[in-house]
Amino acid sequence: MSTAPVSHPDVRLRVPTDEDALTWHRVFDDPEVMEFFGGRTAELSVYEELTARQRRHDAELGYCLWTMTDEEDRVLGFTGAQPWPHTTYGPVGETEIGWRLGRAAWGRGYASTAARTALERVRAAGVPEVVAMIDSRNARSVAVAERLGMRRAETFTTPRAGQVAWCFRLEL
Repeated sequence: MSTAPVSHPDVRLRVPTDEDALTWHRVFDDPEVMEFFGGRTAELSVYEELTARQRRHDAELGYCLWTMTDEEDRVLGFTGAQPWPHTTYGPVGETEIGWRLGRAAWGRGYASTAARTALERVRAAGVPEVVAMIDSRNARSVAVAERLGMRRAETFTTPRAGQVAWCFRLEL
């Protein structure tokens, strides 16, 4: 019995541009996409600041949350890593890997494939370990973390009422 090779989608990662702020805003303008991030779309200014911060991270650290595109250069979302951005809860001082895709890209292997590439880049930048903070109800993201070989290590209560996040870890 032979098995066909596993096919991975063609996905590319690039440092976010100024234009990506608007594109991310549009791609993530969906209550289902934002369900575990407060349930509603962030203002454009949030994405403008986020993409600018990612360009700084790339320049200073060698990694960031990269814009994820498909083979036709359509923006699907982002994946990559950044220093954990909060100081009052969670894995303060650690490097977090993350991903967010527009709903049209869900269930097609993009997140796992792109996150594997992101892990290779973060490892090459000298990061010894990454964490992923995932809402405990987000089965899709939990599945991606597990496909990456991450292990659930801690549980945190976030500042959002009733939100529990699981912290997954992976040594690189």
